[in-house]
Amino acid sequence: MSKKLPTRQEDYSLWYNELVKRAGLAENSAVRGCMVIKPYGYAIWEKMQRQLDDMFKRTGHENAYFPLFVPKSLFEAEEKNAEGFAKECAVVTHYRLQTDPDKPGKLRVDPNAKLEEELVVRPTSEAIIWSTYKNWVQSYRDLPLLINQWANVVRWEMRTRLFLRTAEFLWQEGHTAHATAEEAVAETRQMLDVYAEFAEEHMALPVVKGVKTPNERFAGAEDTYCIEALMQDGKALQAGTSHFLGQNFAKAFDVQFANKEGVREHVWGTSWGVSTRLMGALVMAHSDDEGLVLPPKLAPIQCVIVPVYKTGELDALLERIRPIQQGLIARGISVKLDARDTERPGFKFAEWELKGVPVRLAIGARDLDAGTVEVVRRDTKEKMSLPLADIVASVDQLLIDIQTNIYAKARKFRDTNTTRVDSYDEFKRMLDEEPGFLLAHYDGTSETEERIKDETKATVRCLALAEPDEEGVCMVTGKPSARRAYFARAY
Repeated sequence: MSKKLPTRQEDYSLWYNELVKRAGLAENSAVRGCMVIKPYGYAIWEKMQRQLDDMFKRTGHENAYFPLFVPKSLFEAEEKNAEGFAKECAVVTHYRLQTDPDKPGKLRVDPNAKLEEELVVRPTSEAIIWSTYKNWVQSYRDLPLLINQWANVVRWEMRTRLFLRTAEFLWQEGHTAHATAEEAVAETRQMLDVYAEFAEEHMALPVVKGVKTPNERFAGAEDTYCIEALMQDGKALQAGTSHFLGQNFAKAFDVQFANKEGVREHVWGTSWGVSTRLMGALVMAHSDDEGLVLPPKLAPIQCVIVPVYKTGELDALLERIRPIQQGLIARGISVKLDARDTERPGFKFAEWELKGVPVRLAIGARDLDAGTVEVVRRDTKEKMSLPLADIVASVDQLLIDIQTNIYAKARKFRDTNTTRVDSYDEFKRMLDEEPGFLLAHYDGTSETEERIKDETKATVRCLALAEPDEEGVCMVTGKPSARRAYFARAY
């Protein structure tokens, strides 16, 4: 194996970047600001996608696909949305190249191939989707319209980091239309719950459900709900958002329906999404200085079998191991039998530890003769010798235990690093010395929120749905405050 990873303590950012690359999740591409998601990383994304897609369909949603390009006139129809994304848009202005007469073998943009109207490469799809919904919705019988799409989007980021912030990324975006505001709000809250359930049950990632302040709200939304998670360096990461759009997009694109009384009304909308940023959250929340720690429900390989043998013994040993492999597969466990004869067992142990495989079995002829198997669990690094006769059931239970333990460890970390503070001095000290979630009173004004952000680089992550009202005074201005907000520095 190559040299050891930097430790989280030494340089958390370098540790993250190196781990993503060395574990084979992703790498930088020839296109500035864009990434190549490698097979092992994409396999994790596929498991996320499959699980989320099932959850969407269970809640009545259907998948569709809409164009990558949005005519500028459509994009600017909802002014707040257009203004919010304007600085991040990639724009197509021409439709053809030609050979460059001044530079043999080179190409240039054909100056005669200018588009009549520029096309925005979608940073989000509200505009193109709502312009389509105008044709789909005529009557209350067409509602609710519950559509999701899996797609790529482009937001022209100048400072990028693999998975967390790239110019192009993968995501899903749900866009729904409803007959009443109450239905749309219920949809927004339902999808927030779906995201929270996925994060906690599958990613083993504890999250805080809350609502964003107006400053942090999605451009064009009436309300933005979010799930916020805490990474091991004490920074927050927004793991998913769900937006109540009111009638903003329906009015911008004139999406109306005839209600049961025959009166025409504008529909009420929502949008909601999670992205490959979840991959970054998965790495940063659980992994250690030896490599990835993957929750079994999302691990591409849940169990790896490493044969331990002397020269000339491998083929015979593999014959004895394969029934164990088949038994695990029959139980629904994804198994890798590492039969490479080009690497020593110690190298393989380190490689699969780096890749975060939850359970490792080391099997030699002597173990099989004794009716035992050496088992190592990735989360605690505990090594044990288990009876061969029960190995399938043992691994199955171990995967359940590991999933539970990874969540419990992350939950304990979050709870330990969530602190109530009452003074601005204490707030600033905690951010520098013991970063995490800080629950603090502020007066709720945009000006105070901006001041805190400018002076400390901390933002209001959310007003937690589960946090009770609590009379207090703003830590900055001394003005009355009705409840505490979750603050943190964030990705």
